[in-house]
Formats: sequence, structure tokens, C-alpha cells
Amino acid sequence: QLQLVESGGGMVQAGGSLRLSCQASGGTFARSPMGWFRQAPGKEREFVAAISWSGDTSDYTDSVKGRFTISRDNAKDCVYLWMNDLKPEDTAVYYCAKYRAGPYSSYSARNGGFDYWGQGTQVTVSS
Repeated sequence: QLQLVESGGGMVQAGGSLRLSCQASGGTFARSPMGWFRQAPGKEREFVAAISWSGDTSDYTDSVKGRFTISRDNAKDCVYLWMNDLKPEDTAVYYCAKYRAGPYSSYSARNGGFDYWGQGTQVTVSS
């Protein structure tokens, strides 16, 4: 059974940076696209970014393009989210997730395409 554990969240001022990490264990991490999602208070969980199993291809929601970078290290079973120029609207609980079996598509990534989730890590950006 795959387990995902996020870390690296915290409180930062607007314009600051954070790096989130997601450590995987017990499953097919290296063969799966991975993603990051976030959920702000009172809002639905939303797709943030995803990366192919090889790390060659990435996908971002428009609001984070140019500020966030997703990467992975298959040797360490880790996926990362580098967040720069953080804004108060980035405040949320951030979740790491594994894409389900099958070809990756942007549509599926944004509509139920992930089947394993971590417990989340809180990111708070103050103005």
C-alpha cells in the first residue's frame, strides 16, 4: 500500500518561498505521474501541478505558472513543489497525490485522476 507523507509547510510573508516535499513508500512511485493539490478554507480542493514519471513533463494550473516548480527524485521516492513569490491566496493545505494507472491527461488530472493522497501540509502566506 502506497503511503505519501508531505512536509515543508509553514508560515511565510508574501513574496517569500517554500519547498514542499512528499516522501513515498510502499508502492509504485517511480512508475507513476505525481501531483500536488491544495485546499483553502471553504473551497474545494484544486489541482496545482503534476509531473510525469520520468520528470520530463510537467503541468501547472494557470495561477501558479512561473512561480511554482514541481520536480521529483525517483531514487529517493520524493516529489517536490518549489513555491516562489508566494501570495496570500496561496494559503491552503497542500496535498501530494499519485496518478492512477493509465496515460496521463490534463483533464483527468483535474477531474479525479489521482488515487492515493497524503495527509497534507499547511501553507500560510501573510500579507
